[in-house]
Amino acid sequence: MYLRVFFVVTRYVRKKLKMSLLYTDAPVGIKIVQWLSESCCPRFRFNREIWASVVFLTYVAYMCYHMSRKPVSVVKTVLHRNCSGLTPPGPDSPEHWCDWAPFNGTDATASQMLGELDSAFLFCYAAAMFLSGFIADRVNLRYFLSLGMLLSGVFCYLFGLGKTYGIHNFFYYIVVQGLAGIFQTTGWPGVVSVMSNWFGKEKRGLIFGMWNSHTSIGNILGSLIAAEYVEVDWALSFVMPGLYIGLAGFVIFLFLVVNPADVGCSTVNMERSSHSKRPRPLENQVANTSGTYDGSSGISSDVDDSEILIGEHEQEIQRRVTERSHLLPRAEPQREEQAIGFFSACCIPGVVEFSLALFFSKLVSYTFLYWLPLYVNASTTMGATLSADMSTLFDVGGIAGAIIAGVVSDKTDMPAITCSVMLVLTAPMLVVYQKLSTYSIGLNMILLVVVGLLVNGPYALITTSVAAELGTHHSLEGNSKALATVTAIIDGTGSIGAAVGPLLAGFVSGYGWESVFMMLMISDVLAFILLVRLVKHEVVKFRNVRRAGIRVE
Repeated sequence: MYLRVFFVVTRYVRKKLKMSLLYTDAPVGIKIVQWLSESCCPRFRFNREIWASVVFLTYVAYMCYHMSRKPVSVVKTVLHRNCSGLTPPGPDSPEHWCDWAPFNGTDATASQMLGELDSAFLFCYAAAMFLSGFIADRVNLRYFLSLGMLLSGVFCYLFGLGKTYGIHNFFYYIVVQGLAGIFQTTGWPGVVSVMSNWFGKEKRGLIFGMWNSHTSIGNILGSLIAAEYVEVDWALSFVMPGLYIGLAGFVIFLFLVVNPADVGCSTVNMERSSHSKRPRPLENQVANTSGTYDGSSGISSDVDDSEILIGEHEQEIQRRVTERSHLLPRAEPQREEQAIGFFSACCIPGVVEFSLALFFSKLVSYTFLYWLPLYVNASTTMGATLSADMSTLFDVGGIAGAIIAGVVSDKTDMPAITCSVMLVLTAPMLVVYQKLSTYSIGLNMILLVVVGLLVNGPYALITTSVAAELGTHHSLEGNSKALATVTAIIDGTGSIGAAVGPLLAGFVSGYGWESVFMMLMISDVLAFILLVRLVKHEVVKFRNVRRAGIRVE
């Protein structure tokens, strides 16, 4: 009898536990919040607010990634600087007493070593990005992001320990930066895939443009935090960001919901699948009630309105499709999605062109990211802290550029043309900034915002909205297992350019900053040239749409 009572109680507890923790794939933090909401406020529907938490958590996650990679650009100003303008601690102090060995050689040698330090991070980042996207499509993205953030924080912390323990071995800093670059690759494929799982194509450019401000906000916070400690104890410039990203990774582990299905919400993938099966409208095809043959188009006009969605029946048919799309997944089992390979992803139209364009666009952006504080310090009378603070205006302009590029792309459905226009305007603006930025601080600030807007606009659009669009291309038939792979290919190729830019700047800066800006202008022009074919395609597409009067997919 006691055994029967035990089984009854156990069954009851299991039933109640299953009801309170309904979604087994949900993170621990979400399960706890759901249990509390059901216990305290049964009428409160927490699931409706989860999408906002996804936006917030992915935003904070990638903001922390960029915050932890920014300090090295700020600390450059104290690793090697002009000691003649400072007061030495004693009369017998060495010539480079204020530098940090091994960066205490000549200006040319120090610039080369600092460039190699950047490249150690960026080349490892670029190489590991392709593998990271491959892994991200095959594992739980919550674990993937949490572990990546924790290890990124560890290696950021280890760089700062070099100052604390007096490490002067250049190889140590190279290895730490390289390993940090490898684990930083977990960020971009992870957050873009999660966001694409939750948000469809509608207003994607605007949503991603605003969301992509995490990059600039992360750079700004990283610069400000590093600048706070750089002249006191530059070890803390790395220790504090490393601590913050580690804590953020723990929060991601507790609360990030990777897929809407994990908490019982309707998924974007279901909608993609239903839209991919729905026949698309054809060009030059017009509904005609007479049922006669249209000789001009060569196509019979007597067409079933269930296949061509035009006219007064369009809304009704779309409503039926929407209603069926929520019922079918329950009626029949979902086809298991298979992750695609590297070469299959490269065959998606536009992936190669946008990847190569991002190579040169990111080369320009990351050269500014890693060398702008040093350029401001060298071209003005500002100290290390003020130079770092001034450089954040470039990222302020980047926020505006990402939003503007996203909105324009949404309105026109022409991402290649949007990027090309901004690239064309960037080249002369680089010349203007290099020539006029030294005249006054106010003019320098205005020009930095404008340059940041134009440089980061195409870069942000390609890495977010364009990558998500190509990762859900109609040829994939709704398969979401290509998102991380396509994103990694695009951002990985761009990251190679991001690695090449600071490295070349380290060598070229020895010939003067004019040579660095010339390199950036050439890169900008090459990015534009690589998009010319896609620009022509979008122009032809626009003409066909205007001629046919319907949208071509």
